[in-house]
Amino acid sequence: MAWTREQMAARAAMELKDGFYVNLGIGIPTLVANFIPKGIDVRLQSENGMLGMGPFPYEGEEDADLINAGKQTITELPTTSYFSSADSFAMIRGGHIDLSILGAMQIASNGDLANWMIPGHMVKGMGGAMDLVAGVKRVVVVMEHQAKGQPKLLSECTLPLTGQRVADLVITDLGVFEIQKRGPVRMTLTGLATGVTVDEIKAKTGTNFDIDLERQAAVA
Repeated sequence: MAWTREQMAARAAMELKDGFYVNLGIGIPTLVANFIPKGIDVRLQSENGMLGMGPFPYEGEEDADLINAGKQTITELPTTSYFSSADSFAMIRGGHIDLSILGAMQIASNGDLANWMIPGHMVKGMGGAMDLVAGVKRVVVVMEHQAKGQPKLLSECTLPLTGQRVADLVITDLGVFEIQKRGPVRMTLTGLATGVTVDEIKAKTGTNFDIDLERQAAVA
């Protein structure tokens, strides 16, 4: 059985380390804010000028003036700070963000990432993804394994790239893949969703990969 969006976010939250400054992308990555492990102090940063985001508000407690980059209502913390978008991107471009968790349309086995446009469709803009994947220290991608029955993990991306060889870890609803970009480039399956088999993943993946399930981390 494939992981739910919440389980994917919970697995991504396991990549957080104490003291990290983290940027969460639009979609499933925003759910990571609700699964920060106890005892871990991280600061969530948003491109629209906020550092120190709290979890999503309960229904009826929303503040329309508090939104993330995806225009979702969020909460603030006693340590929250606000600043301009220019300062926000200076943090990103200056290498001050430890981890970016974002979505993708396609990922190649060498870490190439495509997540900003589909040719022929209306595009509002590339957003901050190109800055994020170029400026942060580690990139974790959270996405569905397939789109309309077609694999999103490929030998080579067919959509316009957001960044070359930038993804370090890919979490899908079927499993977890680590991408080694130094030395011989390779993608390794290191975790399976409950009830999912390696054969199922092979059948739904558009590239070859190594297998090392000894590093699998449990997700509730």
